[in-house]
This record gives sequence, C-alpha cells and structure tokens, in this order.
Amino acid sequence: MKKWIGKTIFKLAGWQYQVDESLLEDKQVIIGFEHTSNLDAILAYSIFGILDLKAYGLIKQDWFRGPMKPIMTKLGGIPVDRSNNKDVVGQMVDVFAQHEKFTLVIAPEATRAKNGVERKPIRTGFWHIAKAANVPIVLIYAHAKTKKGGLFAKIYPTNLHSDLIKIKQHYAELGIDVRIE
Repeated sequence: MKKWIGKTIFKLAGWQYQVDESLLEDKQVIIGFEHTSNLDAILAYSIFGILDLKAYGLIKQDWFRGPMKPIMTKLGGIPVDRSNNKDVVGQMVDVFAQHEKFTLVIAPEATRAKNGVERKPIRTGFWHIAKAANVPIVLIYAHAKTKKGGLFAKIYPTNLHSDLIKIKQHYAELGIDVRIE
C-alpha cells in the first residue's frame, strides 16, 4: 500500500523518481537538497514509502503538543528543543545505538531561502551525527526545475571539509547548487 501511495503521489505531482536501493544500509543519515518547498518532504516520504523504509526526522518540539503529538510520533518525528542548547548529536548517537535499523532524514538548515533568493551555507549537524554514529550519509534530491527526485549517492564521513566538497560536487552533477563555507 505504501508503495502504491508513494508512486501515486509522484504521478499526481507530475514528478519522476529514481531510487538506487543499493545505497541503503540498516543505519544511515539521509540529507536532501534542494529544499525549496514543503512538497520536498512529501516527495521524500513518498520515496521512503516506495522503498518501505521507516524514516525519522528531527522536528521542532512545538509540533508535539496536544493532538499533534501522536501524529508527529507516528510519522517518525523526533522532538528537538531548539531553545535549549542540548547535545542533539549525542542524543542521536544514542538513538542509533538503540536500534538495529534506523534512518534519520535531515534537510540541512538554510537550504530553503526565506525570501526565495538568499541562501546561506548549509549547517553541518547531519555530518556530525553521521560521523559520531559511524553511519553513512545518503543523498536524496528533489529538483523542482526538472521535476525529478530520488536517492543517488552515498558517502562515509571522514573529514568535514572534504566531505562537504564531495556533497557539493554530487549535487552539482544534477544541477543543484549546495552552498558550503
């Protein structure tokens, strides 16, 4: 059923997808670009449905209040208190250690411009989580201009600067600009 729903969403949205299932492991951090609208999240979760992959994402704690809490939890949300400078990396390493299979999905902050033009360099929390948890980073994309998306590359974190350059190069091959410092 999840596969059918995922494929139907892509078809209704007029998008095409590619998935290289060999990129997936039992544990990984998946990052996505370009993050231009909330449709990106819907398309990503459609791909996860097609792959029958349970994915979790870090979501602002405010979304876990009242009747939204069970919904956000069911969707794989992990509450994050952004007002408190907690050790999110350490918390996520513990979560990875507690599961035989775990996929964390992150759209690095600053990838979606608030005014539609200005884009800041990506945040690197995803890299620190993957490195500390000793898991690969799988790249997913949603390219609005071509209406194509999918999983397309994987890196194993070794050195922050060189890994960011690799990530930038992988996305550049698809015509997607990832800003790094």
